[in-house]
Order: sequence, then C-alpha cells, then structure tokens
Amino acid sequence: MAQLTFIIADDHPLFRGAMRQALEGIEAEVNILEAGDLEGARTKAEAHPEADLILLDLTMPGVSGLSGLIAFRAEFPSLPVVVVSASDDPPTMRRSLELGASGFISKSASIERIRQGVRTVLDGGIWTPPGVDLGSEHDPEIAALIARIQTLTPQQGRVLGMLAEGLLNKQIAYELSVSEATIKAHVSAVLQKLGVDSRTQAVIQLSKIGAEVLGHNDAS
Repeated sequence: MAQLTFIIADDHPLFRGAMRQALEGIEAEVNILEAGDLEGARTKAEAHPEADLILLDLTMPGVSGLSGLIAFRAEFPSLPVVVVSASDDPPTMRRSLELGASGFISKSASIERIRQGVRTVLDGGIWTPPGVDLGSEHDPEIAALIARIQTLTPQQGRVLGMLAEGLLNKQIAYELSVSEATIKAHVSAVLQKLGVDSRTQAVIQLSKIGAEVLGHNDAS
C-alpha cells in the first residue's frame, strides 16, 4: 500500500501522541499531521488533499459539540472523518454517524482497537465500538433537527459550522472568499432549513445535538 496520510485533530498533546503510536503501527509508511484546534485541522486538510483520514476530537477550541463534524464534512466531503471522543455514549455515537462520520472511536479504546477502527474505515467500512447498541433517536425534536441538517448544501454546512464558532458574517465571507451579501443569503437559507428565526436559535439548536458531549466537557 502507498503511504497513508492521517490528520490528528485534538487539543491534548499526550493523546495525540497515543494516537500517533496507534497509527504508526497500521502501515510501514505513514505521514501523520497534528492539529490542536479546528482551524489548524482545516489548514492541514487544505494543504494535504491527499489525506486518507482525519481523527477529530469533539471537544477542542473551535468546536461546539458536533458542529466541528458538520463543518468538516461540508468543507472536505471526500475526507473520511473518524470522531474520537471521551463522550462515548450511544446517542453521541449515533448522531456522529448520522451527521457524516465514518467511524467513532472512544478515547478509552486500546491501541489495537484504534488500529482496527481506522483500518475498517480505510477499507470503506463504518466503525463503532463492538458490542454497543446505538439504538434509535428517542427525542423527536433532535431527530427532526438532524434530518434538517442533512438537507444543507456543503456551503450551507460550512456556514452553519462557522456560525457555531461565533463568527460574524463578514468573517465568514472572508474565510470563504465570497461577498458578505452571499453569506447573508446562505445564513437566511440555513435558518429557514433549520426552522429558526435567528443565528442564536440556530446555535442553540445545534448545541442540543451535542448536549451529552458538551456536558462531559463541562465536567472535565
């Protein structure tokens, strides 16, 4: 197999080191890039379009719950995302997959289990920890919200992710190299699809999906 390129996006250097150790055992030739926040992960993905996979933490700077996953899937649709999180409850796993993740690895997983998960995704599969029943969404409001998010275009998904990061329209316009008027139109379309009246309501709705994630983060 040709050299594999991985991006590890996590704000804890020790954990990035553990992930690096796991990934270096997958193939003889691996190129591992590291980022400590969402913006850094974006920069690495833009600079390395050949990347095979990104391991994305749900709780790091620039990420609010599952907003980072939504933004990343919108911006880099061909790059498989494996969510890596200490919040390994079934609802968080299930919602991650519904929003486009190719796998979910718990931070408590063994190195061999991490390798197994990454290999599965590289082979085109979907990975979740063995023996976990993902169940189904019991909250009809969240089920409806996820269905609405799934209707967003890639650009609308990027805009929603940036709204969740707290960026203003002019900042989003600069990031996406388009006019502020274009962003206003995107924001209006996003709000309409989500069934809300304001940016604040959109961010509140988004935080509900990752409530378990955010709750774990606050406790840590």
